[in-house]
Amino acid sequence: MPDFFYGGQALIEGVMMRGKTSVAMSVRPPDGSIRTYSEPLPAALTHGRWSKVPFVRGVFVLYETLIIGTRMLMRSAAIASEGEDVQIGKGAMVGAMVTSIGFAIALFFLLPLFLSTIAESATESDLIANLIEGLIRLGIFIAYIAAIGLMPDIKRVFAYHGAEHKAISAHEAREPLTPEAVDRFSTAHTRCGTTFILIVVVISIFFFGLVPRSGVSLPLLFLSRIVLVPVIAAVAYELVRFGASHYGNALVRAIYAPGLWLQSLTTRPPDHSMLEVSIASLQHCLADDRAHDDPDAEPVAAVVDPTAGIVP
Repeated sequence: MPDFFYGGQALIEGVMMRGKTSVAMSVRPPDGSIRTYSEPLPAALTHGRWSKVPFVRGVFVLYETLIIGTRMLMRSAAIASEGEDVQIGKGAMVGAMVTSIGFAIALFFLLPLFLSTIAESATESDLIANLIEGLIRLGIFIAYIAAIGLMPDIKRVFAYHGAEHKAISAHEAREPLTPEAVDRFSTAHTRCGTTFILIVVVISIFFFGLVPRSGVSLPLLFLSRIVLVPVIAAVAYELVRFGASHYGNALVRAIYAPGLWLQSLTTRPPDHSMLEVSIASLQHCLADDRAHDDPDAEPVAAVVDPTAGIVP
């Protein structure tokens, strides 16, 4: 098992990788080159006391995904379309985050609750009503992923998602980070965000099942769903880590099999040009970490443009 779990995220014509000390983003602009940008991670995310506490660290990861992931996604879109990096203002960041979080909560939490009220009128059991709500949520989630996967632009993002997984898997297997070697690995990965979201959806059934419905107004039920989201995400993060650490166990593999299956909807086989981008981002994170561990090592440039797609 590796001493550190590298992670990533697909971007617009690019890939973001998260290392021990920095986050790197590699994007292919219209001129066909590869541009890699990196920045140090906030100390609270790398050396903070709470960032290593089980169940609490999941909240830090959620923050990191929302803040850094959204900013990198917006930057990659600008680079991929115009070829120029842009600094995203706080106002734009807040607006994008509020919109995306609000949409996700409304679609995956509030809408299933509202639809389940129809079933609630047909049963006197809060447990059955909450179970129906969870099944509706799961159906909406799968349908949403399948629907957006039909869009050409999203298909390319999903292919970069596959490239990210392949690069991380090759590194964890200690294979050379070359397109040919990386391409031999699967597009599925046990620590994928898709699996994480599926676990969130599944365990939300149990958490929301503890909330009584009888005599509770719909606005209060809405509020209970929103308040419990961070708690559910923290538990889901620990389950994903546990699954990745014990994936050699046959029972664990069987339990996590649905998450790997669902990744078939959120990943696509990447071409070698996409693999080059994911390798560039990962190698930059690895170089940053080596430089941090060995101050005498040659420093890593903030921006690189490797013609072969691999950061030296």
